[in-house]
Amino acid sequence: MQLQVQTLVKSDLASVWQCWTTPEHIVHWNAASDDWHTTRSTQDVRLGGRFLSRMEAKDGSMGFDFEGTFTKVVEQQCLEYVMDNGRCVTVLFEPVAGGIKVTETFDAEDEHPPEMQQQGWQAILDNFAHYVEHHRR
Repeated sequence: MQLQVQTLVKSDLASVWQCWTTPEHIVHWNAASDDWHTTRSTQDVRLGGRFLSRMEAKDGSMGFDFEGTFTKVVEQQCLEYVMDNGRCVTVLFEPVAGGIKVTETFDAEDEHPPEMQQQGWQAILDNFAHYVEHHRR
């Protein structure tokens, strides 16, 4: 089963792409709730390049590595990757009236209900839009 989330980021395409693909930005927006954060990120944004984001509960009770390999990179248009657990993700960046529409389509996992997964990914995407629009330095 594939799930999809999307948001409109009120910014220019170059800024959206930079914030999505640069570790020093990712650590500021990549969390689904205020009690989680990304403590480190590495990105080798090229075909066959690897990425990793270390996501941890702020109270130190749990954490995990979100990692995989880029399978398609079209600068400022599209990223595709496969996570180390075999799930595939496509991220599209589309200029539209008022900003950039970011759409993520991802393979659902079997551990959590699809609605919960979609809510979590949407929350991260909403954090991303907020970061780009209000906190990018």
